[in-house]
Amino acid sequence: MEPTARLSHRREQRRRERRRRTGILAVCAVLALSGCTGTTAPAPTPSTSSPPATSAASPTPSPGNGAGNTQDAGPGTTAPVTEIVENLAPSVVTIFTDGGLGSGVVYSADGLILTNEHVVRGSTKVEVAFADGQRVAGTVKATDAVTDLALVQAERTGLPKPTYQSTLPKVGEGAVVLGSPLGFENTATAGIISGLHRSIPGSAQDSLSLVDLIQTDAPISPGNSGGAVINMRGEVVGISEAYIPPSSGAVALGFAIPAATAVQVAEELLANGTVRHAYLGLTPGELTRQIAEQLGINATTGVVVLSVDRDGPAGRAGIRPGDVIETMEGVELRAPEKLLAELRNRNPGDTVGFKVKRGDQNLDLKAELTERPRIQ
Repeated sequence: MEPTARLSHRREQRRRERRRRTGILAVCAVLALSGCTGTTAPAPTPSTSSPPATSAASPTPSPGNGAGNTQDAGPGTTAPVTEIVENLAPSVVTIFTDGGLGSGVVYSADGLILTNEHVVRGSTKVEVAFADGQRVAGTVKATDAVTDLALVQAERTGLPKPTYQSTLPKVGEGAVVLGSPLGFENTATAGIISGLHRSIPGSAQDSLSLVDLIQTDAPISPGNSGGAVINMRGEVVGISEAYIPPSSGAVALGFAIPAATAVQVAEELLANGTVRHAYLGLTPGELTRQIAEQLGINATTGVVVLSVDRDGPAGRAGIRPGDVIETMEGVELRAPEKLLAELRNRNPGDTVGFKVKRGDQNLDLKAELTERPRIQ
């Protein structure tokens, strides 16, 4: 190739490279802008609802989180998000209390609303707002603090009851969340089901409800509590429960109570006004290497017993503070929340076996569970 030709060839290559780089920068700019739209207000601790916000923008689902998804992993007909929102919005309400607000889902046509216990905690009278703009008085009918579920009777009938899914969704299914985050009523966000049987780490000391949950990346914010998580067939698969705030380093980590659990609790509340839960009578804690060394035990997994109700099942079974419970009925306990999740599946009167480490001893102990004292 002649020198002049080689020079022209190199110049043409440089021009192509500049055009290619310009194109890449333009694409990156578009992606960056589309992923940063919307404003998110600072979030409180998980599972708490928030008073109405006076100036905040509604969270915008980021591209790629399933916002336009019309397919899921399960059988049956799926629908576009717009159709799901249109059909289900009349079944999701906003609940106003003196302390703030939350969301709820129609449970029966005669005005019964399912919500979180923490949304109505301390209230007997509330106000219920519907998607059509009507607001009516409501009465807190029954609550269960252990599962964080409650029933509210609204003074309105002829309500559209949604279908509550009796089985767990599949990981990867599309999910739509309806509720009133930060006071923005009738807000829809979308994503996927991210995981099942989740427990929020560290929650065992503060709440008995944050175990065996559905995880979703559909944005959940204060005020969504008690609202609906819906699959792409328009069925309620969960009741929004909690989220981990961005200040903890989280990105789109929301949690919901499975619909089957919510229905079971609601039916028991309707029948008896209360729910029976199995009670072991101890406070579990996380087992760390430092704690294991202090206790003089050779264990890497298990739950350390922080305190024991001496008159409760654990006390009568011989479990003591400082013991490490390794398994319950053969199920390995890797975290305090796992113990609570396993107890959730038991009934008062059940006898369960534990493998316990105490110093250099390995013990097999059995406890007969009783009914949990009612939380005031």
